[in-house]
Amino acid sequence: MKKLIIIALFAVLAGKAGAQTVIPAKEAAKHIGETVSITDKIFGGKYFENSKMTLLDMGGYNPNQVLTIMIPGADKDKFKGNPEADYKGKDVTVTGKIIDYKGKPEIIVNDPKQLKLVMIDNVNKTKAGF
Repeated sequence: MKKLIIIALFAVLAGKAGAQTVIPAKEAAKHIGETVSITDKIFGGKYFENSKMTLLDMGGYNPNQVLTIMIPGADKDKFKGNPEADYKGKDVTVTGKIIDYKGKPEIIVNDPKQLKLVMIDNVNKTKAGF
């Protein structure tokens, strides 16, 4: 019985350790170095042909975005379509570690699982991950 309680306690603690902190986009700059989940609108994006890098502007138009999402060129092929166009105007949840890039918060996304479209339930006006 004691062994079962210890195993259950370990499972609960392990689950909490893996949970992500959810923050509003406007607070991203206060969480540099932390792994978080942020949901907000993608206002724009740009694909750079020479480096194959993609930048997405979350929470505002460039240069006033509150968070930049960067997809490195080496990882671009993992994404279907064109993220700079496909996510524009849509609510997205991004999960990753916030870094400081030239004084602005940024999350580098290496896997499509780090970006999730958010569907709006028009009946209840609530957001649900998709």
